[in-house]
Amino acid sequence: MGLTEQQTARAAGVLLGTAAGDALGAGYEFTHPTPETVVDMIGGGPFGFAPGEWTDDTSMALAIAEVAAEGVDLRSQRGMDAVAAQFVRWYDSGPKDIGNQTHAVLSARSTSGSEMTDRARSISGRKGGNGSLMRTAPVALGFLEDELGCIDAAVRVGALTHDDVRAGQACAMWTYAIRHAVVHGDFDGVRRYLDVAQDDSAEFWGPLLDEAETGTPADFANNGWVVHALQTAWWAIAGAEDSGPQHLPVALERAVRAGHDTDTTAAIAGGLLGARWGASAVPARWRRKLHGWPGLDATDLVRLAVRAAWGGRDDHPDLELCEADIRSNDKEA
Repeated sequence: MGLTEQQTARAAGVLLGTAAGDALGAGYEFTHPTPETVVDMIGGGPFGFAPGEWTDDTSMALAIAEVAAEGVDLRSQRGMDAVAAQFVRWYDSGPKDIGNQTHAVLSARSTSGSEMTDRARSISGRKGGNGSLMRTAPVALGFLEDELGCIDAAVRVGALTHDDVRAGQACAMWTYAIRHAVVHGDFDGVRRYLDVAQDDSAEFWGPLLDEAETGTPADFANNGWVVHALQTAWWAIAGAEDSGPQHLPVALERAVRAGHDTDTTAAIAGGLLGARWGASAVPARWRRKLHGWPGLDATDLVRLAVRAAWGGRDDHPDLELCEADIRSNDKEA
C-alpha cells in the first residue's frame, strides 16, 4: 500500500503507543490509583519492572510485528508458524510475567502454528482472558490495504493461544479499528466494525461499547477478562478530550487509573491511540525510557512498525521524515 507521510507517521505510533501504555501501567498493576496518585513510568509493580520497561503485552506484540516486518502474510502457514516460533522464543527467555492461559499454551513449546492453535483449543476452563487482545495491534500493520484480511488475521493470530469466541471478536474489532485509524486518522473503526462483522458482534458488543462510553470502570471491573479489558480501553479513549495529540497521554493515564490489569488495558488503548495520533504524540520523556524484550527501544519500535506497514521495506524516505518529526517534538518538549 502506498502510504502518505501522515499515514506512515500514524503507523509508527502503533507499537510505540502500545509500549507506552504498557510501561506506564506496569508500576500500578493490580492496584487502583487514587485521584491523588501521580501516574508516571515509575517501574516496579508486582513483577519488578524497570522504569520504562514494557511487559509481556508489548513483548508478544513485537513477536508478531517482527514477522509482519518481513512482509509475511500472518494468515499463511509460514506466517502462523513464524509467529508461533517467536512466541516460544519469548517464552524461553524467561519473562517476568506471563498470563495463565498463555503459559498453559506456550509451555507445550509447539513447533507450528497449527499445533499451537490445537493446544489452545484442547485446554479446558475459562479461556477468555485479555492475553490475545493485548498483543493484537501489530496485526493491523500487515493489512492496511485489506480490511477483511485484517479481521481474518486478527482472529487467527489470537487463536494461537486463546480459543474463545469473544476474544476472537475483540481482537477483530480492535485490530480493524487500528487499521482504520492509521488509514483514515480517526476512531470510527471501532463502531464501523460492527457494520462489517459477519457474526453476532453488533448485537453483543454494541451495548457494551455504549456502557463503556457512559459508565465507569466499576461497571467493567474484571478487566483481566477480554470483554471488560476492551471496555476499559474504550472508556479511557472515549472519555478523554480528543481534539489533539495530548489525547494520547491523557487517555493512557485514564486507563491506568481504571485499576487492576493496568499495563494491559493501557497497552490495548495505546495501540489505537498511537494509530490515531502517531508516534510523536507519545511524550518524549516516555519515549526516552522505553525498552524491553528483545533488547529494543523506542527508535526500534518506530522502525519495526514502519517496516511492517510497508510490507517489509525498511528504506522508505517517510521513515526519515517520521523520525525527524519525532526529534523536532523532542526539542520542543
